[in-house]
Amino acid sequence: MSLTSILSAEDIENAVKEFQAPDSFSFKKFFQLCGLTSKSPKEVKDVFQILDDDNSGYIEESELKFFLQRFVPGARTLTDAECKGFLSAADDDNDGKIGVEEFLIMVQS
Repeated sequence: MSLTSILSAEDIENAVKEFQAPDSFSFKKFFQLCGLTSKSPKEVKDVFQILDDDNSGYIEESELKFFLQRFVPGARTLTDAECKGFLSAADDDNDGKIGVEEFLIMVQS
């Protein structure tokens, strides 16, 4: 399964372009622009599985760094500040990683 089987390639491209500048990333706006907020819980969970690069069941801070590159190869990496902000916004149980349910809540909020 690929991201473009769930999200429009054009929407993904436009969302990534919006955040080319370092420290400009907004996960809420990104999820809206790429169309993820309008997807079903199952589709959001499918996207999570694709983003969970090591198949651990979690998205760790090291995976967040390459978040945009999972959508568009060659996109910039997220800054440390962006990664920490992203993680703290989603990590409801403070275990230092984002689980699938935490991701779903974050996307739908």
